[in-house]
Formats: sequence, structure tokens, C-alpha cells
Amino acid sequence: MFIPTTKKELDALGWEKCDIIFVSGDAYIDTYFDGCALLGKYLIKQGFRVGIISQPDIDSPDDISRLGLPELFWGVSGGAMDSMVANYTSLGLRRKEDDLTPGGINNRRPDRAVLKYVNLIQRTFKEKRPITIGGIEASLRRFAHYDSHTDKIRGSILADSKADILVFGMGERANLELANALKNGENIEQIRGVCYMSKTIPEGFVQLPDFEECAVSKDKFLEMSKLFFRSCKLKKGIFQKQAGRFIVQNPPALPLTSAELDEVHELDFERKVHPYYAAMGEVRALDTIKTSVLTHRGCFGACSFCSITAHQGADIVSRSEGSIIREITEIASRPGFNGVISDLGGPTANMYGMDFVKGENGHCALKECLFPEVCNKLPADHSRQISLLKSVRKIKNIKHIFISSGIRYDLILADRIHGEEYLREILTHHISGQMKIAPEHIIKSVTDLMNKPDGKNLKEFKDLFDRTVKKLKSPLFLTYYFIAAFPGCTERDQTEAKRFISAVLKTNPKQVQIFTPTPSTEATALYWTEKSFDGRKIFVEKNFSKRKRQKEIITERKKL
Repeated sequence: MFIPTTKKELDALGWEKCDIIFVSGDAYIDTYFDGCALLGKYLIKQGFRVGIISQPDIDSPDDISRLGLPELFWGVSGGAMDSMVANYTSLGLRRKEDDLTPGGINNRRPDRAVLKYVNLIQRTFKEKRPITIGGIEASLRRFAHYDSHTDKIRGSILADSKADILVFGMGERANLELANALKNGENIEQIRGVCYMSKTIPEGFVQLPDFEECAVSKDKFLEMSKLFFRSCKLKKGIFQKQAGRFIVQNPPALPLTSAELDEVHELDFERKVHPYYAAMGEVRALDTIKTSVLTHRGCFGACSFCSITAHQGADIVSRSEGSIIREITEIASRPGFNGVISDLGGPTANMYGMDFVKGENGHCALKECLFPEVCNKLPADHSRQISLLKSVRKIKNIKHIFISSGIRYDLILADRIHGEEYLREILTHHISGQMKIAPEHIIKSVTDLMNKPDGKNLKEFKDLFDRTVKKLKSPLFLTYYFIAAFPGCTERDQTEAKRFISAVLKTNPKQVQIFTPTPSTEATALYWTEKSFDGRKIFVEKNFSKRKRQKEIITERKKL
């Protein structure tokens, strides 16, 4: 069934009202790739009545009031992306298209969607219910953060929105505990995975520099950023003073177990756009996700430009092989299925089966797993994924299963026993002519700031790829994804990178993106402060035309 989004659907279910109403910046697609759909189905299974209102008109009370007032709380999300990232390019231009809006036109997602939706609820309803904010936009703006659109440090979105509580990270446990606590009249400030405003300082929590200090001092902001990321890795409670009160973040929610992850992903999803929104036009994102299958959560890659560590965490939890097989079998039995699974992966596809909780069982919480080299304590073993791939290819009605999620080539090199076999598997069965990898850059001074391997490591993988392709006698090739104008990167670095790409990789890359500073990533702290985390002054290109020029250096065909 679909989660209700209209009063007519509530009546059909015999529900007088909802316990919880989620409000989202995306059109409602009933799949676990939609955070509100996943949480909604999970909470419904736990006995709560849940509704969803997607992309409400912020200039009218009609949309937001159509399900009435929830009994327990509102849950507000900007959607699968931060609304400012969804609405603007890296050069600040307004995006005309939106794959998560019916009709594909970017005309229904407001800027700073979380703030706008909370304000809409507050002015529409005189009778109040707690408002919870969550998802990427809220999670990564939970403390003082650099905002590229205003080119300044903004305060916590919890304080700015005047919401009651913020859920950060993956929200199943926190939302269920929150629902039960509100139902039973219990204290919600003890729940792991939430932030709240307080007049008192919690005992034993780590204090970040005050927002007011960070707003005027880049050194204080850098200090705050280092403490924030360190505390994320150590899973500590932290707090920050803002406007005379404290933003308090409890320790993160405990990761789901493998069995719990199976349960969540095997809930009854329609894998379609809700009819209410489908009638407004095609939602193009459905084409990508309707036959995609998630294998695991978490990523220990720790790329400095990535938000996964701050949001989803570094702990790897994999679904069981049986659960994945059941899901693919169910997809393959649906009318109209074309035989193709568009993606079998996760945040990093080849971390499936490498389960561990970082900081426990001998793993160091603060040491990076893959940088500056692959840790010898890391379970770099592709055998479980190889077994999975061999099993899913046998499922009835399956013609092809693609791996479209990112693959860490340094992890393949680190697996001395199964790495080459894994590469053969995906080249033989799971790509279509080309294997996509993301070195991001070549020059060591830049890749060190990215927490990524440099060109030497990339060449080693290319040599392995070429040897494997030669043995397979298949016309396969590598394509590369790069980032231009990253903090620390000069035009000279780009020119050197171009020479390496031309001479060693023998290609002219087309997939090059200009670095976008997004809230609460290490790279954004480097961009704003123009310093590395060890305090070294670094060059940062902030001129739009020169940032664009860095991209052109990599993509242009003429010889340097």
C-alpha cells in the first residue's frame, strides 16, 4: 500500500487522523530510497498511523492542512538532497530541472526548504504539535556551518527554524523512540541520534566554540570543524552555544543490525510514485531507483568532500544475501520488468560484506581506514560480494545486473586474495562496456586534502584493469570522474593533472565537476578558512570564472 497523502486515503484506512505526518521536498516515491517513505513504512509496521505531504505550496495552507493535525509530531525534510544543492549549480546558477519533482521542472522545491516548511506549519496551525526536522539538509546544518550562497557562517538550522528537535543520521531508531516517548509522555532529550535546544550544559559532552565566535573568526571555525569531525568519529555527545542557549547533540543512534536492515528493506514498497503526484507529471528519478537494490549502509572512505561520515557514519552493515535475493526475485516477478537491475550497491558498492563497527574490535576510531594507505586491520575482502553476485545472476527473469554505485579501486588493490577475481566478475557481468571510477584528482598535494590516493595508485589500478581486459579479450575501458577547483588546487596543479591524464590514462575526461562547498564537510572547512586541518595556509580558488577555467583545463582536447 501507499502511505496516505490525502484525507480520502485516511478514510479508506479507517484512520481519523495521523500520529505522524512527514513533510518532504521530494515527490513521494514509495521506495526505501525515499527517506520519508522508508521511515513511514517502518513506523506503520510498529503500529503508528503515518501520512506524507510532499512539496506543499508554501504560499497556501491548503496542502499542509489536508491531513489535519498529527497526534504526535511533524517530521520535516528538505528531501534526498539539501535544497540549496538541489536548486543551484556549483557556480550559483539556478537549476531549471529537478528529477524529484513531477514534470521535471524545478518549480516546487523552495530554497531552504526545511525552514520554509517549518514556518508553514507554524503559521497554519494554532494548535501545536512538536516539529522534528531531519534528512540531509537538517542533519548537515545542525551546528554552525559555512553557507556558500551567503558566503558566511550560518547558525544551527534547529535554532533558525525554531523546530523542537532535530534527528541526524539514519532515523529509524530515533524516530521510533521519539514516537514512543511522545505517546507515553516521556523525556525525549535522552534519545540517541537527536539534537535539541537547552539552557543547561550536559555533563561529559564536548563543547564546540560558540557560534558567535565561529561567525567572525575563521580560526575558531576551523577549530570547531576539527572538534566536530573528531566527535563524529568518536561518537561523542557535543554542544555549541548560540544566542545564549545550547545546541545539544546526543551520541549518534546505534546502527541497525544486519537482520534489522533486512527487515527495513523488505517492507512492502510499491516502487512507484504515489498516484496523487504521478498525476502531476513524470518523476524522472523513478527510472533510476525503481529497479535499484541497496546492499549495505555506511562508508569508511572518509573523503573530505563527502557528507556520509557526518550523516550516515563509517560503520558498515550489510544485508544478508538471502534478503537481497528475495528483493530481486520480487522485482523480477513484477509485470513489465525488463530483466535489468539498474544498480546493486550502496554508498560504495564494493564495501558490501566488509562489516565492522569502527572504533571497536581493534579498529581505531580516529585513524582513517583507506588514507594515507589502506589499514592492515581493515577486512578488505570481496569474497562475500563475489558470492552474492554469482547468486543473484541465477534469479529467474534476470538478464543483467549493473553495479552503478561507486567502486573504490584502492580497495580492490588492497584485497590481495579476492580483489582481482572481483574485478573480473564485474567486468564480465556487471558493467556495460565501461567501468566508472572516481579518482577525483591526480596531484598528491590535492589528493592528500581529499583524503584520497594519488596518481601512482591510480596507475597501478589501470595496469591491473588493462591486464584483466586483455585476458578477457573484451572491448572494455575505464572512465574517470574528477573534481576541479578543489581547495588547495591551482591552475598549475590542473595542468599537471591534465598531462598525467593524457599521457598515462590516455583519455579526455568528460565527467568533471567544479567543487561545491556543502555544509559540514571537511573540504568546505578548508574552502572557507583557506587552511588545512594542520593549520597550513592553502590556495583556494573562489573566483567563479577561474573555477570554471580549472574545469576547462581538464576537459579541453588541445595539447598543453
